[in-house]
Amino acid sequence: MPKFVIQQHDATTLHYDFRLEIGGALASWAVPKGPSTDPRVKRLAVRVEDHALAYGSFEGRLGPGYGAGAVIVWDRGTYRNLAEDPPEQGLEDGRLRFWLDGQKLRGGYALTRTGTTRGREQWLLVKMRDEAADAPRDPVSTQPESVLSGKTVDEI
Repeated sequence: MPKFVIQQHDATTLHYDFRLEIGGALASWAVPKGPSTDPRVKRLAVRVEDHALAYGSFEGRLGPGYGAGAVIVWDRGTYRNLAEDPPEQGLEDGRLRFWLDGQKLRGGYALTRTGTTRGREQWLLVKMRDEAADAPRDPVSTQPESVLSGKTVDEI
């Protein structure tokens, strides 16, 4: 099963790096407000450069330069593609549908490309309506700790 990881990253602004293993790398999106478990909530997800698979377990501080700041592994697990086409095709077409089996997040999610702003692809991350949907639950604020170290980004 391919892996997913969500890293909370306190760089220029606090955000969540949502990463899916696709084609031997971690396809990545910066999600400013983090993922939601409420299907009515659409989260902006800005496509960023792919990362090596090994980066998915990184926690610590990134030094000066691009991405400087604290990073924790907020959630991780495996995912299953829900689309007929392989994830590589979905990434190219701008539409991914997948089922997460993580420590904090479970259930169906979709990433849909909506356009480009300042040279960056803009996508929306949306929770699907399924048995794991939970509108009142807000894991971003109620579960701020790393699934690896138990630390928060402020403690790194």
